[in-house]
Formats: sequence, structure tokens, C-alpha cells
Amino acid sequence: MKLTRYENNPILQPLPGSSWENLCVCNPGAWYDGEQVHLLYRAAPEGDEHPIYFGLATSSNGKDFERSGPDPVFGPLDGTFEGGCVEDPRIVQFGDTYFVTYATRAYRPGAYYRGTIPLNHYTPDFPPEAPRAIRENLTRSALAATRDFKSWHRFGPITPAAQDDRDVLLFPERVDRLFVMLHRPSEWVGVDYDCSAPSIWLSFSDDLLSWRKDHLLATPEADWESKKIGGCTPPLRTEHGWLMLYHGVDESQAYHVGAMLLDIENPLKILGRTAEPILSPEMEYEREGLVPNVVFPCGNVVINGVLHVYYGGADRCCALATARLDELVDHLRG
Repeated sequence: MKLTRYENNPILQPLPGSSWENLCVCNPGAWYDGEQVHLLYRAAPEGDEHPIYFGLATSSNGKDFERSGPDPVFGPLDGTFEGGCVEDPRIVQFGDTYFVTYATRAYRPGAYYRGTIPLNHYTPDFPPEAPRAIRENLTRSALAATRDFKSWHRFGPITPAAQDDRDVLLFPERVDRLFVMLHRPSEWVGVDYDCSAPSIWLSFSDDLLSWRKDHLLATPEADWESKKIGGCTPPLRTEHGWLMLYHGVDESQAYHVGAMLLDIENPLKILGRTAEPILSPEMEYEREGLVPNVVFPCGNVVINGVLHVYYGGADRCCALATARLDELVDHLRG
């Protein structure tokens, strides 16, 4: 089974003349409130330093989006753990509040997509006693909350400082009274971790900040995901299990999208998994960009029984692909 691309892709492209989104707009998180789809997307300007922000766009039909205004709605804070960039938002809702997980760095990553500027190029020359995460400009993942995507509460990091950990996303409901998080710690590889490549882990918390009981959920299996895998979109509760999209990277560095079905009461139990990707880079806007051959979803919503998957194409633009929700779940059930 394959997702069907929207015929008018890309749905968002870089905005010429903008001071913060004229180079790329990609990897959007999404939420549907019953009336509008809110798209929280990653954006960056031309230049060597490559600061990264979040912009907001909305749509009443899930296809045609309008930017909310001329300025980013969320961005890095100089002098903090997220002073360089904010990336790859994933959105869930508890009560009347949206909770957003996102990746961040303390210093601007530089134009890493050119292959010439290292990620720690703009990091001050700290002594060896300084935390490794700061010296090497490692990714940490953080949590923020908002009710309107305008005013924000930043809760801080939710992954350890000593490791590069991203692709963090929350389940939209508690399971057995605990919050559930998926993440991909890049350095948890080897015999001590029962995996030979970066994999998807699942953790639990009772307060959304302190996470414990780390469990290995899934490791690469097929050729299209042999290099690493990571969660993409917050799981959706269905009649037959939690539907979760994930990405796999092959040996050529191409990014693909697969899907899993997890048990409702025990999300560590995988009920189904796609043997082949449901979306791979094929179109020009997926093959050519800042990072070629990338399809990378961060948001999915269901409108009238149709799963809308919002993804970044080649770290350059935002696009949409769809499938009947029941058909994808049936496919996973085999």
C-alpha cells in the first residue's frame, strides 16, 4: 500500500523576501481542531549560520494553507539550551492545551546541508570540562505548550544532555495512567542496547518531564530502513491499535516512510508493520533540495476518515499525502 500525493504539492514553499523562511519550509507538525488544520512548520533563511524557526499556517480543507503572519510564532532563545534552532515539531493536545515536542541545539548548526560547515562551527571554544552536549552542539529534545500557537510556555529539555536524542513524540493519551514518549537516541547502539543501528525507543513518565523505564520498541529490519529508524508522527488511536508512522533511512541516505500498529493497552507490542515503505522520495520536490531524497512527516490528522500526512520534501518544502485510515489499518493487520 502507498500513500497518495496531493496533486497540487508542495503545499508550502520558501517565501522570497522573508528574513526567516526564504530558504526552506519543511517537516510540519499538524493538528485538526474540527474546523481548521494548524500546520506548525520548520523554516530557515539564507545564510551561513542557519537559525531555524517555526511558522504557522492554517487551512479549512487540509490542503490550501495560508500563513498566519509575517513573523515566526516560535524560535530559538539566545544563551539557552535552545539558542541555535528549533526543529521538527510534533503536536498533541491535552485538555485545551497543545503540547509540542521539538528538537533543538544550543548554537546555530551552520549550513550543514552544504557539507562544509560542521554542526559545532558556531559553538564557543569551551574547555573540556564543559558539557559535551554544549561543546559538540548535540541535539536535545524539548517540550513547550500553547493554547493558540502564539503565546508559549517552554518547559525545557526532556532528553538527557549527554546524548544526541531526537524524533521525540508523545502519545495523545495516557496509557495505564502514564504518559508515553517515543524517541531515537542515536548513541544507544551495540550489544548493551540490543540493536546495531539507531532505533525507536519508548519511555514512560507521570509528569511529562522526567522519563524512565526506557524500552527498545523497534529496530531496522528491511533494506529501506537499514541505516536507522525513528518515529515520525504522534500515534493515532484506532479501533485496532495505535497507528504510528515512522521513517527509515537506507544505505544511500534516502528517507522513506513506513507504518506500525501498536497495541492500545501495551504499546510495546507491535501488531503490524509495513514490509515496504508507504512513501518514498520520487517527485522532484522530494529528490532535490537542501538534503536530497527525503520525505519526512511530523504531523498527521484524520478528516472524514482520510488520513492526511504532512511531510517535508528534501528539507525544502511542505507536502501532503493521504490514505483511507481504515485501509491503512487493515493493511497493517494483514
